[in-house]
Amino acid sequence: MKRNSIAATLLVAPLLLAGPALANNPEQVKQLLSTGQCFQCDLSGADLTGAHLIGADLREANLQGANLSHVNLEGADLTGANLTDANLTAAFLTNASLNEADLDRVNLTAAIINTADVSGASMEDMIITDAKIYNTQIGVRRQLRSVIDLKNAKSPNSIG
Repeated sequence: MKRNSIAATLLVAPLLLAGPALANNPEQVKQLLSTGQCFQCDLSGADLTGAHLIGADLREANLQGANLSHVNLEGADLTGANLTDANLTAAFLTNASLNEADLDRVNLTAAIINTADVSGASMEDMIITDAKIYNTQIGVRRQLRSVIDLKNAKSPNSIG
């Protein structure tokens, strides 16, 4: 009986330990935070809450499901990045490049977005409640139909 318990523990333990490791690559998270450079990194599911990523190179990075709440992404390059289901609540995105990025189901509640390049980006079912959006093409007619929550969003200078 004791051997069965030990055997079961040995079989299950690696599965439990593998869960968080699969969520993101800790070495790439460390690289991003120390250098600001993470081209094509797998940061899916990473918790980057409150990080200062000013001017970061996140081109073609996988940030699917990542927590980027309260992150400063001023001047960051997220060209071609996958941000599907990412949480960018209260994020700061001034002069950021998000062209060709996947922004489907991104939560931008209370985010500040100013002069961001979103040309060619996919923006299905975004949440922009209380977001402040200036000089950025979020809300183009084609995309507006699929934005799920515009409540209290402020966009006096948006295009479209």
